[in-house]
Amino acid sequence: MIKLAKYLKPFLFGLVMAIVLLFGQALSDLSLPNYMSDIVNVGIQQNGIEQPAPDAISEDGMKLMTTLMTDSEKQFVEENYELVSSTDKNANGKLNNRLYPKADTQLFVKKDVDKTVNADLGRAFGAATGTLINILRDKEEQSGQTHEGAMPTNALSIDLAQFYQLQLMLESLPESTVAAAHEKALNNEAMLSQGGIMFTKAFYEELGIDIGSMQTSYIIKIGLLMLAIALLGGVATVLVSLLSSRIAAGVARNLRKDVFEKIESFSNNEFDKFSTASLITRSTNDINQIQQLLMMGIRMFCYAPIMGIGGVIMAINKSASMSWIIATACIALVGMIAVIMAIAMPKFKIMQKLVDKLNLVSRENLSGMMVIRAFGTQEHEKNRFGEANEDLTQTNLFVNRIMVFMMPSMMLIMNGVTLLIVWVGAHQIAASTMQVGDMMAFMQYAMQIIMSFLMLSMMFILVPRAAVSAGRIVEVLETEVSIVDPENPKAFHSDTKGFVEFKHVHFRYNGAEEDALRGITFTAKPGQTTAIIGSTGSGKTTIASLALRFYDVSKGQILIDGVDVREVKIKNLRSKFGYVPQKGVLFSGTIATNLKYGKKDASTAEIETAAKVAQALEFISEKPEGLDSAISQGGANVSGGQKQRLAIARALAKKPEIFIFDDSFSALDLKTDAALRKALKEHTGDSTVIVVAQRVSTIKNAEQIIVLDHGEIVGCGTHKELLKNCTQYYEIASSQLSEEELA
Repeated sequence: MIKLAKYLKPFLFGLVMAIVLLFGQALSDLSLPNYMSDIVNVGIQQNGIEQPAPDAISEDGMKLMTTLMTDSEKQFVEENYELVSSTDKNANGKLNNRLYPKADTQLFVKKDVDKTVNADLGRAFGAATGTLINILRDKEEQSGQTHEGAMPTNALSIDLAQFYQLQLMLESLPESTVAAAHEKALNNEAMLSQGGIMFTKAFYEELGIDIGSMQTSYIIKIGLLMLAIALLGGVATVLVSLLSSRIAAGVARNLRKDVFEKIESFSNNEFDKFSTASLITRSTNDINQIQQLLMMGIRMFCYAPIMGIGGVIMAINKSASMSWIIATACIALVGMIAVIMAIAMPKFKIMQKLVDKLNLVSRENLSGMMVIRAFGTQEHEKNRFGEANEDLTQTNLFVNRIMVFMMPSMMLIMNGVTLLIVWVGAHQIAASTMQVGDMMAFMQYAMQIIMSFLMLSMMFILVPRAAVSAGRIVEVLETEVSIVDPENPKAFHSDTKGFVEFKHVHFRYNGAEEDALRGITFTAKPGQTTAIIGSTGSGKTTIASLALRFYDVSKGQILIDGVDVREVKIKNLRSKFGYVPQKGVLFSGTIATNLKYGKKDASTAEIETAAKVAQALEFISEKPEGLDSAISQGGANVSGGQKQRLAIARALAKKPEIFIFDDSFSALDLKTDAALRKALKEHTGDSTVIVVAQRVSTIKNAEQIIVLDHGEIVGCGTHKELLKNCTQYYEIASSQLSEEELA
């Protein structure tokens, strides 16, 4: 997988942008539970009052609060509040008696302070409130009575008039009593905030502030902020999806291009290592696995860790005492994923090989359909396909059954965590150490953490299979091509064209125990036809493949125009040849595009001439669209003889210096064969013609006939000479020709 990382280099900017957007999306998702907590805690429970330090307070209220503060707190509060008249205007130009309709002639208004000062003021007012409550509780315990003013901090309303009546009693208390109550209040952080908020609400009601309007305004403000954040998160999600899709598609495109170009550069040695079905699977299915991984991975691989780590930090910030719940859930999740992956991983490696096998069987069935029907083996092939299909299906089902177990396990853990948080959180809320909104936010963060693990588990499904696919792709890309251009290529001699020389050539296929060719030496000259004949497996096609440098010789030399084929560029070498393989191959398109395949700029007259020489013009003319008639994939809509003639015409249209016909007349009837050979002799002119054939009638007029037997030349000469001098040739000829023709 790492070896393919270089394919991400052209998309680094998009990848960085996607990661930045993922951070934005994650921050958006992580902030929403916090704001939801604020709506519950502040907007609903605290009536929209954010700070324990009131923005405005009556003179009696300020006197009550400062009585319960330390000297430093009292001084700090006095520095940040100013006494104003209810008839004056505030800094924003609004009348104080409009804002505070029930205020007396004078009231204290908080100055314009920053967040830090505001927090310190809130702590001072919260400490004063807690001190008051602790003093009243101590009095109750001492007297055994419950004072009506000693309202709990979660009471719906506080009667300030009752507390004002206690002013003289509070002023007369010993400093040690007040200090002890103050110290006790500072030890209860939750009481500082909640108690202070309840008294602030009472101070606001005393001044006539519309608490309902304040609450509604706060909820709408936070709600709109959440909506804006959610909208930004949604935009980030869409952009990340767009970028990840473009990156994944771009990487897949470049991979397909490089894999295809690599396969195009393969010699026959490399093709012998990979089956055609496997190369097709690697170029399509395997690359699709990489594309899918990138498309999902860019989003999940980056997003899940951000959400997981961020969720843990935010959850601990809400309640560190419940962090053990998340730790337990994470351990359970990691253990479950590890077990599932240990079982599923080996199967992913098998799966791609089974896809290869299924493709191989399908390809063989489709290409060999006529043979299958002719031999009546449809049932056998159905069973063969069914077996390959069943193997792949069973492996898929096994993996899917394992993966299906993951989702209910996740849901069980998720619901269990939810119940545990509610149970533990309820006890903390009852003890006033946690607020309802914080518990709800903690629950959402826990769900986000679990969902992060769920996303990572999805990646664990994709990664193993994609890793196998990546290894198969790298295997193709890193295959060393055995036939390459030389570092310092030579040019062909301009004074000689079409000379083909084999000098003591030996050749052995990879893995073979003995040579396929031994000591092959001959020269094919321009303007002459050199024919190669021999029994099946004698090495005739191998000679043609070596001349085109589909393989390299094991020993000896092959010279074209006096230059070793290994010392020139492959493109320049093959540009000299017009090759017609043993099995005619046509490409989807039209007859014209097939005939122009070797020479794109060939004129209509040139391809018509080539078709005429190849004895193909007659059947082409019979088609309604002539040269523009469609050719289906593999030339399935033309007969074997027509396919061969079109393949010959394609080579003729190129007008090369050397023609190689590798048993290219085998599908032609004798009449067409004779007519084609006659026209071919007139058309090829000074070109070198090498004909590999099985029929003696095809080659008996050749200037030079080479007879092969078990990879060695056992005869060389004209037809008449070989009949007299070569036993093997005579045996071949006598099996095909009459006594009169042999005479």
